[in-house]
Amino acid sequence: MALYILYEAASGYSLFEAHGLDEIGQNTEAVRNSVVDLNRFGKVVKLVAFNPFESALDALNQCNAISEGQMTDELRNFLELTLPKVKEGKKPKFSLGVAEPKIGSHIYEVTKIPCQSNEFVLELLRGVRLHFDRYIENLKPGDLEKAQLGLGHSYSRAKVKFNVNRVDNMVIQAIFLLDTLDKDINSFSMRVREWYSWHFPELVKIVNDNYLYAKVAKFVDDKSELSEDKITGLTDILGDEDKAKEIVEAAKASMGQDLSPIDLINVKQFAQRVMDLSEYRKKLYDYLVTKMSDIAPNLAALIGEVVGARLISHAGSLTNLAKCPSSTLQILGAEKALFRALKTRGNTPKYGLIFHSSFIGRASARNKGRMARYLANKCSIASRIDCFLEKNTTAFGEKLREQVEERLDFYDKGVAPRKNIEVMKAAIENVQNKDTEMDTEKGSTESSVKKSKKKKSKVEAAEDGEPMEEDKPAAVTNGDASEEPKTEKKKKKKEKRKLEQEAGQEDEEQAAENGNGVNGVNAEEETVKKMKKKKKKSKDEDTQDLPAASEGKKKKKKSRNEDDE
Repeated sequence: MALYILYEAASGYSLFEAHGLDEIGQNTEAVRNSVVDLNRFGKVVKLVAFNPFESALDALNQCNAISEGQMTDELRNFLELTLPKVKEGKKPKFSLGVAEPKIGSHIYEVTKIPCQSNEFVLELLRGVRLHFDRYIENLKPGDLEKAQLGLGHSYSRAKVKFNVNRVDNMVIQAIFLLDTLDKDINSFSMRVREWYSWHFPELVKIVNDNYLYAKVAKFVDDKSELSEDKITGLTDILGDEDKAKEIVEAAKASMGQDLSPIDLINVKQFAQRVMDLSEYRKKLYDYLVTKMSDIAPNLAALIGEVVGARLISHAGSLTNLAKCPSSTLQILGAEKALFRALKTRGNTPKYGLIFHSSFIGRASARNKGRMARYLANKCSIASRIDCFLEKNTTAFGEKLREQVEERLDFYDKGVAPRKNIEVMKAAIENVQNKDTEMDTEKGSTESSVKKSKKKKSKVEAAEDGEPMEEDKPAAVTNGDASEEPKTEKKKKKKEKRKLEQEAGQEDEEQAAENGNGVNGVNAEEETVKKMKKKKKKSKDEDTQDLPAASEGKKKKKKSRNEDDE
């Protein structure tokens, strides 16, 4: 059986035929040794056909299709033209060797060409790749390398290309920085408390918040200079006048030691640094919330932005989190406890990072494990929706949150929750309704824009001196005089029709009043008389309207009679 080898190069498709190879003697080691020598390899493997790609874009499309295991139309045409034709009802006497089994199975499904992919074929392809530039004529040195480099760059660029607004790496870095900032702010604020407590120890018990303590320490500076004049400033910082008065009274009877001006300056600078860090922490949290609403809106709506970001960062990316089953997601962050339990054959942990969610805190101690398992299930669904759904919506996350709330009520009060199918149908309907509303809003805005454009064009035409639509009747009246009698005749005909219709209506009313019999006959006769009178009147009007034309005709007749005489 003949063996053909398909090789997908960066410059095009090529088909090789292997001669003099027995199926029994296909020793991969012997082939591996003979591949390096071109004289031996060239006698066995020969080029049958070569089909170059049209452009770099075509090469990229072909490469993408092959990597996904799909046969393109160009590849199918190339194989059908170059490979020997098989008669109907008979088995082919050849086989096609390919590098990837996926593309081989797809070729067999479409064209019924038998394909094989094994170590022997891979070794032959390795030799083809090694000596490919020798097989093709008129190929300059360096052309193949340039084609490979360009295709490699474009292929990797296409694979890496993604939506800039949905970069989950930003969320991972933001949540790491948020955690480190929390630790740093706590340690720095403790240092400010210890440092300033040497001067004003009573302030620690009055102000508990770290940020407010740093603000007050910077504002007070030297306790000996603190007086009742600064109560308004302290109330602005603390928001409580009683605390401000308490600080002033405590400063008067403070047991702290005096500090030099240089020491106070350093304390103030360090307090300012702590304040700046806490303010930056707030801005970073707002940034994290906005990024989570873009990247994983349903996960954020279900479990919160911070916990969702921690899950994404621990998994490595949103796609990795979407690939995780709910059982893995449930214990993410508790790997040490899991392996310790497996080693000591103890109880495995029930929850990991998911424990920071408010739902598990609200559940009773008996139902915490159940609640963690159910919440992990819903989180895995939400992460998959966020990963693979192109539209940015929070409808699914809100519905999943409602389901978790119902499950809490079921554990506490025994209220039966809704089924998952009903909830998902409602979420899909909400998304579809929002899409229709968006389409109608777009249509209305487009129509308003078109109307405004038309108005602008009319105004511009009027400014340029072009005639408007209102000027059209004037242009018609300034036309030929022959159009006037036609319009007058049409008007007269319309008037006659109206008169006839009115007369017919009056006759019907009189007939209804007089009833049947003789009265009806008399009514009909009267109507006929009225119609005749109206016709006579209309004829008289027509004769009155055209007196000049009749006088002209009489004059012409008289002139003709005189000429005859």
